[in-house]
Order: sequence, then C-alpha cells, then structure tokens
Amino acid sequence: MKKTVITAAVAVVAGCALAGCSVSTPAPAESSQAGPSSSAPALETKGSSPSGTGTASQGANAAATREACELFNKLVADYGAVSPTDSNGYEDVYLKAQDAKDTVSGDLRGLFSSLGLLALDKSSAAESSGKPAKESQDAVRDAVFANSAACTAAGVTLRL
Repeated sequence: MKKTVITAAVAVVAGCALAGCSVSTPAPAESSQAGPSSSAPALETKGSSPSGTGTASQGANAAATREACELFNKLVADYGAVSPTDSNGYEDVYLKAQDAKDTVSGDLRGLFSSLGLLALDKSSAAESSGKPAKESQDAVRDAVFANSAACTAAGVTLRL
C-alpha cells in the first residue's frame, strides 16, 4: 500500500516538476528584468513592501532568489548525507523540499518540486536498496539548468 501511495505521489510530483521546467526553458533568453518580476509574489508573503523603487524591488528579488538557491543547495547536501537505506531520511528531505516550494514562486518552484520527487523516489527505492528512477534524476538536472542563470546572477552556484 505504501509503495502504491509513493508511486502515485511520484507521478504527481513528476508532472508538476516537468510542467515547471517546461515553463522555465525560455527564461534565459528573456531580459534580466523578466526573471525578478516572476518571484515578486513570494516576496510579498515575506512582508516586503511592493511600493519600493524599481532598484530596491530588484534587490529584494535578487535576495529572495539567493535565499532560495542557497536553500536548494542545503537540501541537496541533506539529500546526499542520508544513508542509502534510510527511507525516512529521504522522506524528511521530501517534506523540506515541499515546504520550501511553497515559499517561492515562478521557475524556482521547479527546483524544489524536482528535488522532492527525487527524494520520494529514493525513499521508495531505499527499501529495496535500489536506485531512484532516471527520470527523477533528470528532472532535478533540468531544473538546475533552468534556474542556473537566475541563481548565478544572485551570486549562488547551484549544486547537484
């Protein structure tokens, strides 16, 4: 039963991650002003004032992007530190990724969606000492590539 629930959740998260990644593909070709405006709703939930000047707003957006990218790197490190047979450890990473996904908007959501997918997949595979599906790994890689320009511009290099 648990495996069926996890498989269904992986399928749902995979669909969300792929949808998020397909939206982010054209982002690097757009101007640098388009990226920060897509994360404005996440800033408003953190108490930022939307009445600031354009430069202040862009600085706040860059700070929010930086925080999200740093959090992603921390969660990737947490994922790597989990014992290969510790399904609960991978589920913890999944829950943290889901919480993080809810704090960001735009293309950055794909980072956390894909990492959550990978953690769930690995949790299921840990019970049989297996590996996560290649599609899960590819989703994280694609999300990292899709967000690398924004994170680099914010001063953070994404890690896999």
